[in-house]
Amino acid sequence: MTTTSCMRSKSRDLAARLTGVALVMAAAWAAPARAQYAAPAAGGAEAVFPDKTVVSLEVARNEPERSRGLMYRTSMPERAGMIFLFERPGVYPFWMKNTLIPLDMFWTDTAGKVVWIAESVPPCQADPCPEYPPKAFASYVIETHGGFAKRHGVKVGDVVTLRKLPK
Repeated sequence: MTTTSCMRSKSRDLAARLTGVALVMAAAWAAPARAQYAAPAAGGAEAVFPDKTVVSLEVARNEPERSRGLMYRTSMPERAGMIFLFERPGVYPFWMKNTLIPLDMFWTDTAGKVVWIAESVPPCQADPCPEYPPKAFASYVIETHGGFAKRHGVKVGDVVTLRKLPK
């Protein structure tokens, strides 16, 4: 093999390796992680519903966290959920884009009074995904496992005690 053909062969090998690495990295970046339930931090936020059921909450306090929400979760325990904190009261519609499990959504004021509920909201099947707007201003939205409101008798006007929310 001549020096020139040896260099071409090494160049092709290097190009093939780099292409392979690039493809693996692109696939990892492009494919969303199929996340399982991520347990809230010990001693984290909790919601105590009127029937005394305590739900451990992950906290979404900024726009990137609120945008991601519970996307890509394939499961979630009955007594787990997420709370979305907003800086000021408003009408905050939610949707189920890339959400794989049905959810109940509870819009509350800062005192925990439930001002609106969307029950057993199904995962979005096709774009554009429908939005689920509340019919009242809220400061927080709590998402739980689908069917939670019915199983625990939660209704508009009930008060959910919110504990250990970040300041």
